[in-house]
Amino acid sequence: MKLEPIVISLLDTDFYKFNMHQVIFHKYKDLTGEYHFKCRNDNVIFTDEMINEINEQVDYLCTLSFKENELEYLHTIKFLKEDYLDFLKDFKLHREYVDIHKNKIGELVCIVKGPCFLAMPFEIYLLEIINETYFRLKYDYNELRKEAEVRLKEKIKKMNDGIYTFKFAEFGCRRRLSRDWQDFMVKEFVTKTTNCVGTSNVYLAMKYNVRPIGTYAHEFVQMYQGIDGINLARTNYYALKDWYEEYRGENGTALTDTLTTDLFLLDFDKEMATLYNGVRHDSGDPYAWGEQLIKHYEKLNIDPKIKTLLFSDSLNFDKAQRLFDYFKSRINVTFGIGTYCSNDTDKPALNIVIKLQRVNNKPVAKLSDAKGKTMCLDEKYLKELEEKVEQRLKTK
Repeated sequence: MKLEPIVISLLDTDFYKFNMHQVIFHKYKDLTGEYHFKCRNDNVIFTDEMINEINEQVDYLCTLSFKENELEYLHTIKFLKEDYLDFLKDFKLHREYVDIHKNKIGELVCIVKGPCFLAMPFEIYLLEIINETYFRLKYDYNELRKEAEVRLKEKIKKMNDGIYTFKFAEFGCRRRLSRDWQDFMVKEFVTKTTNCVGTSNVYLAMKYNVRPIGTYAHEFVQMYQGIDGINLARTNYYALKDWYEEYRGENGTALTDTLTTDLFLLDFDKEMATLYNGVRHDSGDPYAWGEQLIKHYEKLNIDPKIKTLLFSDSLNFDKAQRLFDYFKSRINVTFGIGTYCSNDTDKPALNIVIKLQRVNNKPVAKLSDAKGKTMCLDEKYLKELEEKVEQRLKTK
């Protein structure tokens, strides 16, 4: 079955890709990167038909460029700079940087390799293509869509009935059922509730006149592991510093868990904690993490009530409400909720990622606060990194 194009606009990606891209464009155009796909579900098989369709979709993706109205929209985001936006006028994705095939046991292999500032934008587009292709070719898509609509109506009713009182941003690009479904779902949330304050999808933010939301991902901090002369256990410091220099507080939510939150807090000192608006949770126990951050702010004599905790790890609305009720009197709380919005059907969603694995031919890794999220191609390097982190924590 031949599918219609899945990605039809280069704005159809997470906002943080533009934010990270701008910093890399300004500071690190000399770096090369290698990104690898991983499906965390067991026994997921991609057929030859799926592989062929994915490759054809990527072929089409690489013909796209930014349209004039899309560039005009990006100009309205005040912290995106003129030289970067000029670069985007002629930006194209390079097909030769992407290799997609199936291994001997039917697993999808997807590797992106090239200059970081040209390779890193591929991530979300590829995940959108892979996920939608899989679900359209494996299942009866119309039945999945009907089930998703039933569940969406229930969520909206609970919001309008006051059962769900928290505010959230829709973060569903990478694992969405389809482009059309995410479009419909975001429209429903932003027009029929007051709970949804924005979306990570830049195209849909433009289309529905809501705020595009996102700062940076783990790959941004991982990138510094491949830069000569940087202590592996100090990468958070350099990432925080470069980010603030680029955005001067306009885009200030820090991600804590690339090399564990314990390590992050050693560099999140009084100056950094003051400069950044808040922090994002993406692994580990969210309650313990929230308590840890509140305690850290208090230790620095910073009132937690002027800061924000953004929770974004595998949330559903019931979990979000419980977290909101628990923390709301002590600190500002908001949420980024992805798969539960964009692929909630009676079939299990794919837990798929594309992670940075090498920079300048050196291995890099994410440790996180949950062991199941660790991903590294080089076990020797991973052990070295863990030792560096442990050593710094012991000598703090």
